[in-house]
Amino acid sequence: MAKRAEPVRVWQRMLSGRRLDLLDPSPLDVEIVDIAHGLARVARWNGQTTGPHIFSVAQHSVLVEHIAAAMDPGLPLRWRLAILLHDAPEYVIGDIISPFKAVIGDSYKSVEHRILAAIHLRFSLPATPPAALIKITKQADKAAAFVEATQLAGFAVAEAEKFFGRPQVPMRQMEKIIAPMSSQQAEDLFLARFAELDANPDEVG
Repeated sequence: MAKRAEPVRVWQRMLSGRRLDLLDPSPLDVEIVDIAHGLARVARWNGQTTGPHIFSVAQHSVLVEHIAAAMDPGLPLRWRLAILLHDAPEYVIGDIISPFKAVIGDSYKSVEHRILAAIHLRFSLPATPPAALIKITKQADKAAAFVEATQLAGFAVAEAEKFFGRPQVPMRQMEKIIAPMSSQQAEDLFLARFAELDANPDEVG
C-alpha cells in the first residue's frame, strides 16, 4: 500500500515565538506585534524612494486607512481596521510590485488570500470582506500610491495620474505619515493606529 504523502509545510518563525504555516495559516498563530514588526521593515517601491529611511508597508497601511476615512467619514472602525490590515500578509511574504505579481499569477494570490483570511479571523473580521469595503480599499490604495509616487518615488504628476489617477481627497493631513521615519517609529505608528481602531470596533470613526 502506497504511503500517504505528508502535506507541504512552509513555516515562518516570528520573534513572538509563533510559527506560521504560510500555506495553511491558522489565526491562532497571528500576532499583531509580529505584523507590525514585519511591515515596518518591508520597503514599498522596492526601496526606490527618497529619504534616509525606507518607506515601509506599515506607513503605507496607515496612510491608506487615513485616506479611506477621509473618503468616507462614516466608515465604522472595524472596517477601517480591515483597511489598515489590507497588506498585512506582506509581513511574511514581502511586498512584490504589481507587474511582477501578474507574472507570478494565481499561486501568489492564493497564498496571500489565505494569510489575509487568517489575519482577519484573528481580529474578529470576516475572512472575505464585503465588496463595498474591497472597493474603497482599492480606491484609497491607489490614492496612497499617487502620493507616494509623486512625493517619494520620483514620479512626475502626469505620470502618476496615468497609473493611479489623481486623489479626490485632500492630502495635506497625510504629510506626517509619509515623512521619513525609522523602522521602530513606523512599527510604533502602526501599533498605535491598530490600538485606536481595535478598542471600539463597532463605533463610527
